[in-house]
Amino acid sequence: MRIGFIGLGIMGSRMAKNLIKAGYPLNVYNRTKLKAEKLEGAHLHIMESPAQVAAESDVIITMLSTPEVVQEVALGEDGLVNGMSKGKVWIDCSTVNPSFSVQMAELAEQLGFNFLDAPVAGSLAPAENGELVFLVGGKKTIVKYVMPLFKVMGKKTIHVGDAGQGSALKLVNNLVMGLSFYAFTEGLVLGESLGIDKNQIFDLMEGSPVAAQMIMLKKNKLLNAEFSPEFPLQWLQKDLHLAAQTAYEQGATLPGTNNVKEIFALAKQAGLAEKDFSAIYQFLSKKAQ
Repeated sequence: MRIGFIGLGIMGSRMAKNLIKAGYPLNVYNRTKLKAEKLEGAHLHIMESPAQVAAESDVIITMLSTPEVVQEVALGEDGLVNGMSKGKVWIDCSTVNPSFSVQMAELAEQLGFNFLDAPVAGSLAPAENGELVFLVGGKKTIVKYVMPLFKVMGKKTIHVGDAGQGSALKLVNNLVMGLSFYAFTEGLVLGESLGIDKNQIFDLMEGSPVAAQMIMLKKNKLLNAEFSPEFPLQWLQKDLHLAAQTAYEQGATLPGTNNVKEIFALAKQAGLAEKDFSAIYQFLSKKAQ
């Protein structure tokens, strides 16, 4: 099985490395070619376009930032669809809105190839260690066919349902993560304003039923004010925006999500876009001073 991989950022580069370690021949493409050149492998080939990746591969994986970027990579000049043919599989691991994934699945069906939306739960460390959780939408037979790839890159695969359902569950996951972490940072800012040491707040939260595991995973970043990106703030803000957009499409109401996504947007405008999303604490604490 020849694998194509498009998108070699924080997540994609680590996912690709695990496929290389597992011995898969890998055809890669990244808009910034330098990122592709940093990969090493006996059967690694750097391609000049998404179309070339698709033409030379049986399964093509995309891990990209936004629906707009995915659309450009897929449908633009030299887009991957130009290299697709019957029997090939496109797995989109990008976090996009479900309606977009449904559109891509419908396009794939029209053109005669297969499509799965398979966004992941997990950030830098799980990607590096092959411990991601894949949330997959699409045909069960195709999921079974590519399952060996999911097992190399992840620890668990959840087949959610039809096309778009993987993307839907991912937005639910990131909505809950973003809002719950934001709520904690507000509590942290309030506690500090009252003279409570951050360590005491973490001691209270550890093992508490009111705290999510994410809080403890970000503990060192918050204590040390070290916000190197594991999951950049700008992408969490984008995911909250996609959740709000999807809610509008479905006639659902997400007032809390809309408020929090705009606070993350302000943090992004304040220069924190490329820092870890836990830097929302930095933004709030500055506002509190």
